[in-house]
Amino acid sequence: MSVTSSPLKAAAIQMASGTNVNANLLTIEKLLEEAARQGATLAVLPENFAYLGASGRDVLPYREVQGDGPLQHFLSQIAARLGIWIVGGTIPLEGEDAGRWRAASLVFDAEGREVARYDKQHLFDVTLPDSDEHYSESDAIEPGNEVVVVDSPIGRLGLAVCYDLRFPELFRAMVDRGAEVFALPAAFTAVTGRAHWEVLVRARAIENLAWVIAGAQGGFHVGGRETWGHSMVVDPWGSVLACQERGNGIAIATIDPAFQRATRRSFPCLDHRRLQCAADETE
Repeated sequence: MSVTSSPLKAAAIQMASGTNVNANLLTIEKLLEEAARQGATLAVLPENFAYLGASGRDVLPYREVQGDGPLQHFLSQIAARLGIWIVGGTIPLEGEDAGRWRAASLVFDAEGREVARYDKQHLFDVTLPDSDEHYSESDAIEPGNEVVVVDSPIGRLGLAVCYDLRFPELFRAMVDRGAEVFALPAAFTAVTGRAHWEVLVRARAIENLAWVIAGAQGGFHVGGRETWGHSMVVDPWGSVLACQERGNGIAIATIDPAFQRATRRSFPCLDHRRLQCAADETE
């Protein structure tokens, strides 16, 4: 496909998912309809938008095979009905390990065709400081291992998910594959979000002179978990153009390729790099 050079709108979608899949999908549908009404060409959904339970293993009954399943059909159909591109947060897809699942972020074009898949690479196995919160995503999730960048109407789109945000080498690898915009579905905890969310999102934008569209979970969930929210669209200079702080809603802003080109041209830090990543050296 040809990538437009015209400014187009993109939306980061925010919600607080629970364990009722139908209710979650109804909420997402309404938010996507609102994004389309406001002129969004592309929308990024939160991580685990269809189901967020007390543990990762609760998701296993909803695991789908690649290319078939109610969640994939939902994303395909609504993308085609609204005529917008959708980065489908994450949904559980089968992997190689029968006891775990892949946290897959699927991209559907405006005709409802799946055009890309990214499996979350970095898994959130941490105990939060000064807190009794502990997470072990690797117990239930099988990590991916591919860098994914795809052409989209708003530019070359790189895909990452939540905890991936803390690993700048992944984002630099996407830039090396031509990424101009990053899509980041997420579900940051309230503790880590308050401390690090905005500074990390803005840092990935600044150091790569790229747009970031970050759709997040924001609110309270089963088991008492609280997510930070603050879904946002950030420009290549690190400015937050739109932010949905709490509750269901959308953050929408214009992605202007001319602004990015001018910024990269006048401030060419990507051309000034002295070190190459190990992955580049082995190619």
